[in-house]
Amino acid sequence: MREPSDSRPVIPAEEFPGRWGRVQARMAERRLDLLVAYADDHATFGPAHARWLADVPVYFEPMCVLIPAQGAPLLLTGPESEEYARLVGQIRDIRVLREFTHPDEDYPYSEISGLRDIAGAIFGNPKAIRRIGLAGRSLAGADLLASLEAALPEAEWIDMEADLCAIRAVKTEAEMAVIRHAYHIAEAGIAAAFERIAVGASEREVAAEAESAMRREGAEGTGVDTIVASGPNSRPILARSTLRRIQADELVLLTMTPRYEGYHGAIGRVVMVGDPGEEPRRASRVAIEAQEACAKALRAGLEGRAVEAIGRSFVEEAGLGRHFKYSGLHSVGVIEFEPPIFGPGSKGILEDGMVISVDIPLFDAPWGGLRIEDGYAIMREGAQRLDDSPYLLRK
Repeated sequence: MREPSDSRPVIPAEEFPGRWGRVQARMAERRLDLLVAYADDHATFGPAHARWLADVPVYFEPMCVLIPAQGAPLLLTGPESEEYARLVGQIRDIRVLREFTHPDEDYPYSEISGLRDIAGAIFGNPKAIRRIGLAGRSLAGADLLASLEAALPEAEWIDMEADLCAIRAVKTEAEMAVIRHAYHIAEAGIAAAFERIAVGASEREVAAEAESAMRREGAEGTGVDTIVASGPNSRPILARSTLRRIQADELVLLTMTPRYEGYHGAIGRVVMVGDPGEEPRRASRVAIEAQEACAKALRAGLEGRAVEAIGRSFVEEAGLGRHFKYSGLHSVGVIEFEPPIFGPGSKGILEDGMVISVDIPLFDAPWGGLRIEDGYAIMREGAQRLDDSPYLLRK
């Protein structure tokens, strides 16, 4: 079991039984006998359920957490992940699942069981399992889904993804402390990137400095690849850091999303190298004004889309509305942009204890693109910004 190596915050072991209990309460509401929460190593979304329920980072092989309506959960892994899960995780009962084995590999010293046998041992008879909740369905491949459902064909399978995301939406004090540190790490990445940015430096050289700084502060990885995008490379929403060298009189887009103890920070900034021109300068001012206006409006009890509309209106009034390409508010947690997501079509309510990212995007413009993104802890009386990084940086 993982132990903290220094004074940095961690999620304490005693928090996990409470999580299992909250899930079982939701299962009772949905009349479920069993929950299967699938996880894998898809970089952005994949590890969420295993990390939140078992504190296991998923790598190489998929995993799933099996939660019965009553009793302790089980963690099902592939044969190469069993010992790592036992070393770092919070679930004591770990089984190697046949459905997760590779057809071309032999594992002569692993005890391997199929889902039907494992579930049957819990209930005495697998036919007694009538309703199964499945979270993470969209991540699993068609063959794996078919094999899981075929293992318990008598049961009705019910999608529980939205339910688990809703349970995670409001953070505990321990989660909030970990997320605050993740934003501290993101700040360190922004600062290191800014120091390295210079005419002639490549985007990847800048990204390397940022990632090194974030690792030193405790990052285990990133929720989204670190974005350092200069000039025309900043135009796409999901820009990638390349070997392009930064030139004079252009902007550099920075987006840092470190993952720390499974949780994220998310900061988006723009750096003006010299003078990139009036349009990029004006767009930056508009995005910053929109960010600040949203921040002032944030508080528990509001529809999130009402706050998002404030930022969107700033952008539209400036004639840049078509560059605001996606929903501007989203939750942050074990996924860097996890539900609830608050766009124009959402009716979700901001709640005390949520962590919300306000992300003002201006992309696909002739001059390039940018985002001004920041994180906030939602409270009854307002919101607290989770970092102090300046919005506009100049070199």
